[in-house]
Amino acid sequence: MKKYMMIAFTLAALCGASTLAEARPPTVMNSPGYDARLQESRKALGNSQTATAPANATVLKPKHSKKKQPN
Repeated sequence: MKKYMMIAFTLAALCGASTLAEARPPTVMNSPGYDARLQESRKALGNSQTATAPANATVLKPKHSKKKQPN
């Protein structure tokens, strides 16, 4: 009896999972206008010089100090 119940449960789970795999929200679609605006904004961000550091700037490493352990 337990064997048949497990088979039935497994089949029900597989059928349920297969119907959920096809579901997607109706707002998911390709939009050429949105893609074009997104690419333009990324290109504008990539060309900005304010976000980048000059090539000859030196990078200073932070100084680490050990904490003294109490005796």
